[in-house]
Amino acid sequence: MVERPAGEPGAEHDDAPGRAAEETLDRPLPEGVRRRVVALAADAFGALTVAELPPPLRQYARFTPTRRAKFAGNAMAAALESDAVFRQRIAGKVRAAQPELAEALERGTPPAAADPLDVAAAAYVLRPDGWVKLVAAAGEEAQRARAERAGEEADRELARLREELAQARTDARADAERVRADLEGLRKDNESLQRKLRSAQSDVKRGAAAVRKAESALEAERSRAAAEKAAADSEVRRLKARIAEAETALETSRRAAREGRSAEDMRVRLLLDTVLDAAQGLRRELALPPADVHPADTVDAVAPGRMTPKDIAARALSETDPALLDQLLALPQAHLVVDGYNVTKTGYPTMPLDKQRLRLLGGLAVLAAQTGAEMTCVFDGAELAAPVLLAPPRGVRVLFSKPGVTADELIRQLVRAEPPGRPVVVVSTDREVADGVAKAGARPVASALLLKRLART
Repeated sequence: MVERPAGEPGAEHDDAPGRAAEETLDRPLPEGVRRRVVALAADAFGALTVAELPPPLRQYARFTPTRRAKFAGNAMAAALESDAVFRQRIAGKVRAAQPELAEALERGTPPAAADPLDVAAAAYVLRPDGWVKLVAAAGEEAQRARAERAGEEADRELARLREELAQARTDARADAERVRADLEGLRKDNESLQRKLRSAQSDVKRGAAAVRKAESALEAERSRAAAEKAAADSEVRRLKARIAEAETALETSRRAAREGRSAEDMRVRLLLDTVLDAAQGLRRELALPPADVHPADTVDAVAPGRMTPKDIAARALSETDPALLDQLLALPQAHLVVDGYNVTKTGYPTMPLDKQRLRLLGGLAVLAAQTGAEMTCVFDGAELAAPVLLAPPRGVRVLFSKPGVTADELIRQLVRAEPPGRPVVVVSTDREVADGVAKAGARPVASALLLKRLART
């Protein structure tokens, strides 16, 4: 039997604890009883001094009861189980705090109205006779209570589930009826839509056939309209050219009238000058004596400009020899007509149009100064995005075709304006232009020939 310290409360009940000391639990404390035992120890813990506490529990002396139960619960339960002195000290504090319950347990008649867990916890600490049965009975009671609560909760859950099942079945039947009704409505709608679809497909096929027929008719009409437009455009260009020629002739006539002479007088005079120059050149080539012979003319020498046999042998030149152009421009009253863009786009097509014009006109100015021939450079006015601010170089006439008139047509007008017999040289690689001016009596040469000749200047 464990001796209680002298003067400690409850020392007069040493007989009961001594008798109960031999009783031990053959199983762990029920969880509910253990929590109540830890709570009793935590409440009585603060009334003990640090020296009265087991060494493992002294660090929790300053904790509140709640923190002691939380952090030192396992240590206090172990101390109560293994340290009889610590348990007796805690039992004394419990007797002082709950004297009625302690006396009832000592008598072996626990209060019927008391909580079984509280009774079992107090019995575990106080250790009266039969405390093991009280603890076991409290554990069983707690288990029965938990089982009853679990059964009640299970019954309530089962009833709730049954209600939900019944409601789900009712909802399912309603949903099934609604789905069947919706399905029947959808079936009817589907049949109606299929009929409409078949009708729409038939309408689409008829519409597609009508569209194809209309497209064929439209394409035929477009082809006919395009042919008529092309013919009309060609006729308009021809009429514009004739109108332009008429306007040019009218303007020339007016200018000649203002100057007191007609265009025929100008052509006759120009032709007469050409014939005279040709006669003089022919006299020089045939070495005929002049009409008026002077003593100095009888001296045997080569006069400037008189051709030598070597020069005569060199007259048969290739069509690509730049000297051929020099011979043509050496003819009396020669007139060089140049298809401007045809030459520039053959020689330097990558340059801008304004740079092309300036380069060609600069070369023609030098050539005019060297040969003394009349030179006219014609550009297509359709190539212009705006009026050209250009000062023609000395000795070169620069012309742009009017709207609706091409440079080729303007070149043919210039050739037709010259009197028959005057040497006119046209520079262009356009075969249509070359053939047209050749029929009018002009001499066509390729653009490459002029480019080669200008490269020598």
